[in-house]
Amino acid sequence: MSAPVLEFAAVSAGYGAMTVLDEVTLALGADEVLAVLGANGSGKSTVLKTAMGLTQLVDGEIRFAGEAVTALPAHRRAAMGMGYVPQTRNVFEALTVAENLRMGGYLHGGGARADLDSVFDLFPRLKERRRAQAGALSGGERRMLSIGLTLLMRPRLLLLDEPSSDLAPAMVGQVFEAIARIRRELGIPVLLVEQNVRMAMTLAERVCVMVRGRPALDVAAAALDLGHLSALFVDGGVRASG
Repeated sequence: MSAPVLEFAAVSAGYGAMTVLDEVTLALGADEVLAVLGANGSGKSTVLKTAMGLTQLVDGEIRFAGEAVTALPAHRRAAMGMGYVPQTRNVFEALTVAENLRMGGYLHGGGARADLDSVFDLFPRLKERRRAQAGALSGGERRMLSIGLTLLMRPRLLLLDEPSSDLAPAMVGQVFEAIARIRRELGIPVLLVEQNVRMAMTLAERVCVMVRGRPALDVAAAALDLGHLSALFVDGGVRASG
């Protein structure tokens, strides 16, 4: 693994009085995709929200690109280059596809034509639908738009929460191919939370398996024993909403 772009050091965090993550230590290299897997309620989505500053931190330290961000609010982390794509489709439904993408560029002070073209190259379907209102898009199209909007903010790290959720099989393949290109061609490291284990394994160099708020396994994807993985999912339990 190269120098870490994101580090958790004994991080405990949650929501209100509920602690979900329990002394989580992990690191994402600047040259990799790390897939965070686990049963429902294992805390995997809370890892992303905590990285972004959207949970209540109880203890530990978070570093991004070598800098401590533990005390920084979400908007400051975003300005530093954290790009978060939540499971919900965070798009402007009343705007067209093209207007949504320009909004992402404006938020970063950009919005150049070349940037829009790069998103359309990743997601040809968005180019076809560029004049359509975002509220009229299918679930897969909205997911593509959400990722594209985030890319136009020029992130140094992409946090993706279950990109395959509720998508038709054909759309899942298109979205994951785009994620592979984002890592390969744009050089953006990815922290991926995903329920579709097979698809996650096509992308990830490393896998972290969460069980009851803690990493139970952190290994190279090529070394992952699927039987062991299944046992961890069964043991995952439900502690809080993932």
